[in-house]
Amino acid sequence: MADPNPTTFSLRNRALKLNTAADLTPHIQPLLQSPTTITSLDLSGNTIGVEAAAALAKLLETQSQLRDANLADIFTGRLLHEIPEALSSLLGALLKCERLETINLNDNAFGLNTVAPLQSFLSQHLPLRHLYLNNNGLGPAAGTLIAESLTSLAARKTEARQAGHDIPDLETVVCGRNRLENGSMPAWSKAFQANDKVRTVKMVQNGIRPPGISALLGDGLAYCAELRVLDLQDNTFTLPASRVLASVLLKWAELTELAVGDCLLGSRGGKLVGEALAKGGNKGVEVLRLQFNELDAGAVQSFCDAAKSLPRLRRVELNGNKFSEEDGHVEALRTLLSDRKAGAGDRYPDVDGEDGEAWGVDELDELEEDDEDEDEDEGEGDEDVEDDDEVEAEEEKILKEADVAESEPVSQKQDKSVDDLAEVLGKTEIK
Repeated sequence: MADPNPTTFSLRNRALKLNTAADLTPHIQPLLQSPTTITSLDLSGNTIGVEAAAALAKLLETQSQLRDANLADIFTGRLLHEIPEALSSLLGALLKCERLETINLNDNAFGLNTVAPLQSFLSQHLPLRHLYLNNNGLGPAAGTLIAESLTSLAARKTEARQAGHDIPDLETVVCGRNRLENGSMPAWSKAFQANDKVRTVKMVQNGIRPPGISALLGDGLAYCAELRVLDLQDNTFTLPASRVLASVLLKWAELTELAVGDCLLGSRGGKLVGEALAKGGNKGVEVLRLQFNELDAGAVQSFCDAAKSLPRLRRVELNGNKFSEEDGHVEALRTLLSDRKAGAGDRYPDVDGEDGEAWGVDELDELEEDDEDEDEDEGEGDEDVEDDDEVEAEEEKILKEADVAESEPVSQKQDKSVDDLAEVLGKTEIK
């Protein structure tokens, strides 16, 4: 028997081709019958045309209790001119849903032609707390416009609060696999300055290079004192951006996860970040993702030493770096994390004790052997000169590789970790 008062309306992954209002009719009875009880909407994994979107919009704008909307992957196979009109209908309706806090627009092919409806919604929707824009092919120009919209949103939120309204902060920004590149980083820095209560930021695989990362960290995220999760994996740091990361870490006293895998921190950059963590200003850190960063034994030692100053640290990912698996510091780290797991008790209520990927050191099956010459003691000045030359060479190499990578088409493969996070937050009711 159907629930007379459902709280969730879902067509998730039904692969429906919804072109007209008639195509919708067999599927929308819960929206017609329960406009005051639906709190969660999931249309992901279908394809919605202009007419169907307009018909659906009329129903969505009546959903007075709607808190989260999943519109991921809803335009597959649609022509370029269809998407802006359909998206405008849907977002225009959701703008009227005054309790809507979470929106997921992952895996839709957006760009400059489609950014106008996004700008309108993101700059005006005051209840917005959690935004998911992953794998949309934005590029730096559209990415800049999105960031500017979030800056405008922050100003409107402030105005509404001053007028006596209870308005939530923007807490989650997921905008990965979008080729934001350096060009959009000034706008994103301003967006994070304005939205300085953000807690989760995931901007993976965006082709951001050292100057852009430095600006994002130093001019933007450094203002976000409540930051808890930072994931910038598969961008390019090298030594300059690693220095900036090390300098701003102490500003994030509530940080629980730092993910900078595949970012080419390098040995010196990695050591600086490890030493910053060892200062004890980030005692809530539980997870460090440091894979494929050209970290040598000395850099790895700095993170192993830092673990003693991170009492909640439970997971460290180090695979793909340049040290021996039998390194004594790594063995000591394994023992430390194993002991913490054994004595965890109820200290990690949201972590599965049986999940092997939530605890300990990851599998070290792709390590590179470090050159012995690099471990020899040298004068401080000579070492700095040689390392800086090495950094410059690494930067030149990685930037050339990035040029090649950026010429490749953006994949529409879904990001499971981001989808999982969106689903969890979408189900979370804030009392």
